[in-house]
Amino acid sequence: MALANVCGLKNYSEQSGQMFATRRLIDRPNHYSFGTKIQEFAVPVGEEPVGFLKSCNTEGGARFELHHGTTTLSFKFKHGVIVAVDSRASTGSYIATCEYNKVIEINPYLLGTMSGSAADCKYWERLLAKECRLYRLRNNHRISVAAASKLLCNMMLGYRGMGLSVGSMICGWDKEGPGIYYVDDNGNRLSGRMFSTGSGSNYAYGVLDSGYKEDMTVEEAYELGRRGIVHATHRDSYSGGVVNMYHIQEDGWIKVCKDDVSELLHHYKKGMF
Repeated sequence: MALANVCGLKNYSEQSGQMFATRRLIDRPNHYSFGTKIQEFAVPVGEEPVGFLKSCNTEGGARFELHHGTTTLSFKFKHGVIVAVDSRASTGSYIATCEYNKVIEINPYLLGTMSGSAADCKYWERLLAKECRLYRLRNNHRISVAAASKLLCNMMLGYRGMGLSVGSMICGWDKEGPGIYYVDDNGNRLSGRMFSTGSGSNYAYGVLDSGYKEDMTVEEAYELGRRGIVHATHRDSYSGGVVNMYHIQEDGWIKVCKDDVSELLHHYKKGMF
């Protein structure tokens, strides 16, 4: 502080106060506009988001770590797209709930999965759902899977480095057919035939790689999705609960099942041990 006074520098709180006084935020704090060049979320004065998040762990004096854990997967095959997720929401070693649906139903043809921070994923994907609805109203046709994933990617790029925790798969069916895109909080956007995210993704990938076939039947695809989640929850302590599975077809998505992973594990026991 003494050196700052000698050099004539103002302290951080004064600088922040002036910055926010001159940079008026839009009077819609719950709205994201792609045309603005300023942040629409007010950041607390005197604390950077990344610095605040670092103070929320044991090194910063907190008594718990805000670790995340989940298992989500999706893959394309001859008859559409399969999306399967677990339902355990955890905060470090504390299990908050085992009944959390990690699939966000954006519209009748689009689904989004959640891994990372439940709050971040829920907020941004609900915002994406709103933008997709507005696109439909303005253009009189529904948005493509690629365009929807690009919108989410642009949102993430605008807040990169500010502590968001998002790893999402945008899955759907449009004029080009079935599509899957992976988007994360760094603004990465990838297209592929198969993705899995979360702490249990390595185990899910092992099942998917061993059982995936482009021309498998619908029932085989359902079974592969269930097995991927069940095996991951068996090995990953941050995943569990139930298997929520969806099937996206040309005429929209349907919810296939909500099966308890413990019961499925007993069902698969012979093949596992």
